Amino acid sequence: MRLNTMAYAIAFLMLGASFAVAQTAQTLTGTVSDTMCGKKHAMNGMSAAQCTRACIKQGADYALVVGDKVYTLRGDKSAIDKFAGEDVVVKGEVNGSSVTMESIKAAS
Repeated sequence: MRLNTMAYAIAFLMLGASFAVAQTAQTLTGTVSDTMCGKKHAMNGMSAAQCTRACIKQGADYALVVGDKVYTLRGDKSAIDKFAGEDVVVKGEVNGSSVTMESIKAAS
């Protein structure tokens, strides 16, 4: 019986540790860009929104620029596109240099 109790305790601790490692949603405020240009848009004569959309058409991914960090944005591309070149608040799971987006809205 004592061995059974110990096995349950170990299983409970392992389950708790797995939850501690799980990602939680974070809120980030930044500017919608693309992975080709990042912080600085390179196409002369275009607005940030126009440049972002042109780079997306050329195969780049949407990005969120937060300070010096550029995150690849994963999620509904049509929702992201509405905010191309604009400051936004994104809620999502951060994993390294990418964000799996749960929501996006204009920054106040």
